[in-house]
Amino acid sequence: QVQPVESGGGLVQAGGSLRLECSASTRLSSYTLGWFRRAPGKEREFVAVISWSAGRTAYADAVKGRFTFSRDNAKNTAYLQMNSLKPHDTAVYYCAASASEWATTARDYLYWGQGTQVTVSS
Repeated sequence: QVQPVESGGGLVQAGGSLRLECSASTRLSSYTLGWFRRAPGKEREFVAVISWSAGRTAYADAVKGRFTFSRDNAKNTAYLQMNSLKPHDTAVYYCAASASEWATTARDYLYWGQGTQVTVSS
């Protein structure tokens, strides 16, 4: 069992950058990791996924080209670099871990963090 913990959220102006981190007290290296977000009044949505080896990533169309998902298994930490942020990126961002080899839907993730708030002002 693994408990992801997110950090790095905050308030940033449109066009700015933030880097979210996902870590855990137990090993993350054997899990596929995903980022999801939930904006006020909206459903939770997929943001990005990275395979356990970091050899494969995928992104939602809304963030493609602006967000980069990476991981350092030696540091037991994953990173979501978010550039060119827009007001509609405002949401609570969740890191999740899946035992599946590949997972792009929330139902494939068993372990979830508490979330970190990202607010982008215009």
